[in-house]
Amino acid sequence: QVQLVESGGGLVQAGGSLRLSCAASPNSFSFNVMGWYRQAPGKQRELVATITSGGSTNYADSVKDRFTISRENAKNTLSLQMNSLKPEDTAVYYCNALFSVGRRDLDAWGQGTLVIVSS
Repeated sequence: QVQLVESGGGLVQAGGSLRLSCAASPNSFSFNVMGWYRQAPGKQRELVATITSGGSTNYADSVKDRFTISRENAKNTLSLQMNSLKPEDTAVYYCNALFSVGRRDLDAWGQGTLVIVSS
């Protein structure tokens, strides 16, 4: 069973930084695309950033040049470095991973980690 566990959320002042981490298991799995999504109160979940197993990245316009996504394939870990945080970045951040089982394409979600940016 695939499990994703996020950590690193918390309360930070505007302009500050936080680093989120996601540990994916089992380690024997090979995850195709991994990514971070977020959901602010009263809003729909939205994409923050994704990264392929080859290292290609994609960012939402709202976080470009402030957030950096990275992954360590050997350890199945995913990170999100968030700099210059703004109050509008306040949300629950979710880790997501796409993987294949046979010919089926599946995805898994973490439980989320809360980020609060105070003004």
